[in-house]
Amino acid sequence: QYQLVESGGGLVQPGGSLRLSCAASGFTLDYYAIGWFRQAPGKEREGVSCISSNGGSIKYADSVKGRFTISRDNAKKMVYLQMNSLKPEDTGVYYCAAGTPYSPCALSHLLYDYWGQGTQVTVSS
Repeated sequence: QYQLVESGGGLVQPGGSLRLSCAASGFTLDYYAIGWFRQAPGKEREGVSCISSNGGSIKYADSVKGRFTISRDNAKKMVYLQMNSLKPEDTGVYYCAAGTPYSPCALSHLLYDYWGQGTQVTVSS
């Protein structure tokens, strides 16, 4: 069955970096756009970044442009989110998600059907 597993979260000071990983299994990652989302306590789930199936289309939320970089390695069935210059407002649970085959890269969580369990990112001094 479809499975996505996030890792790499943790506690980091403002200005620090983290690299999140999303491991896919049970389906052919090559066919799917993958999105990264986050949710802070009391807030709605927010689209952070997405990458199309072949990596040719990438989008970022305005709040993370220039600081975060999404990438994928279909051969390893992995998607990554490199997060630099982290701010306290980046704190939240980060999720990776897959939509339907050949769907475009989009930052709306409504377009994604399969979700990981999430990894906590806390940015604090």
